[in-house]
Amino acid sequence: MEKHLQTDIVIIGGSTGGCAAALAASCAGKRVIMTEASDWIGGQLTSQAVPPDEHPWIEQFGCTAGYRKFRRRVREYYKRHYPVLPSGMADARFNPGSAIVSEIAHEPRVALAVLREMLAPFVSKGSLLVMEDHEPVKVEMNGDAVAAVHVRSVRTGELSVLTGAYFLDASDEGDLLPLSGAEYVTGAESVRDTGEPHALEGEADPMDMQAITWCYAVDHLEGENHTIEKPEQYDFWRRYRAGFWPDQQLGWTGLVPHTLAPVRYCFFPDGKSFSLWNYRRIIDRSLFREGAFDSDITLVNWPQNDYWLGPIIDVDEPERERHLEGARQLSLALLYWMQTEAPRPDGGAGYPGLRLRGDVTGTLDGLAKRPYIRESRRIRAETTIVEQHLSPDCRKDGQAEDYHDSVGVGAYRIDLHPSTALRTYIDVSSLPFQIPLGSLIPVRVNNLLAACKNIGTTHITNGCYRLHPVEWNIGEAAGYLAAYCIDKGIEPRAVRSHPDELGSYQALLVKAGIEMKWPSLHAL
Repeated sequence: MEKHLQTDIVIIGGSTGGCAAALAASCAGKRVIMTEASDWIGGQLTSQAVPPDEHPWIEQFGCTAGYRKFRRRVREYYKRHYPVLPSGMADARFNPGSAIVSEIAHEPRVALAVLREMLAPFVSKGSLLVMEDHEPVKVEMNGDAVAAVHVRSVRTGELSVLTGAYFLDASDEGDLLPLSGAEYVTGAESVRDTGEPHALEGEADPMDMQAITWCYAVDHLEGENHTIEKPEQYDFWRRYRAGFWPDQQLGWTGLVPHTLAPVRYCFFPDGKSFSLWNYRRIIDRSLFREGAFDSDITLVNWPQNDYWLGPIIDVDEPERERHLEGARQLSLALLYWMQTEAPRPDGGAGYPGLRLRGDVTGTLDGLAKRPYIRESRRIRAETTIVEQHLSPDCRKDGQAEDYHDSVGVGAYRIDLHPSTALRTYIDVSSLPFQIPLGSLIPVRVNNLLAACKNIGTTHITNGCYRLHPVEWNIGEAAGYLAAYCIDKGIEPRAVRSHPDELGSYQALLVKAGIEMKWPSLHAL
């Protein structure tokens, strides 16, 4: 027996972008249903266990007021609930993990608590329904419009039919695109397709996608033994070495992404090498009162557990499951190697005191609930963002493309991890950029919007548009756009094509605290 649920805006996917879209649409006074395939909303912030990757100016500008509020509330959460030292309580930029990669590295479960707090007023009001543990299985179309999305409970199998005026795809893999027949792209484009300097020289390869990573949290209790059972695929991964890698993947050697020179890592800080322990550390116990933590806690999202032996998008189910299990096995193999064989500075081998912290990621097996998906299906959009729009080598004026339909800003290097075609890193500079409205709008389907990493980027530009603050901004812009279109009785492409409507919509975004342009480069 199917349940029928009607609302104003349906959001499929409770990703980082999905949560931002739900907040925006709810703040705009609309009724919203948001589904999420796992039991944790938040995507890369939570179920994928990836602390925020951000640009250097994030504390001053370059993100939305909503994202800034999220960051502030993460810090407040720690100060309310944890025994933070007085110095940390007084620090407006308190960083719970003191991580190398993030100014606000924190536990996934804290991000989850904050997101739920931010959504709670609308949930209690009854204007927002969050359907966790639900995945889309079917889309009904009415010409060039989505009429309904069927979702299934992953726990009970019960089906629900969701209808609304607008549908936002905020899933990490672009789940609605094949179900709806919306035009989309996967993998790597060719130079002939896009003219991008770093695109493929030959034919495009739809199956050439960035590695996924199954992250996990660990602490370290010296003198104790928390060695896991030997993973089933350990012997394979212990021997495995990709042709572009300087040594076996399970080791302390990797590549500097932007030079491809070999680099030697250290585990714990030694003052000489890059510390993997501090890289994505989410709890620095020195910031809390004595005895609050027995150890630091760090997240393992490292070069050694990037999985690139095959894609999980647009392949048959057995192949998808094989690669998902391969990614899990690689991450467990890395842990087992560190516990048993990893060379130590004292001449010994292994750190048996490494302990999986499934309580941090909300799982019994200790790994994150979901793999980290860097590259989604991408809509064929009214605007496709290409490398020439933001590469300093392509921009004579030193500024990224100034889009007339900007709906926000972002900044990050073009950072592509090794790919399923066994290609190495592509890591090159990019200029601080804008997010064009046209990249959220499909070329044909009228009431479907992209709301996370599935916008109109290329394989190359996805490398800098996939990060947390940008995804949040995309979600907010999509949520406000759907609400604006309902209020005005017009379609998204009409908003973009009519200057008065576009100006009115952009004014709404500015009022909501969304930055439309970067300061001049001298301010950066």
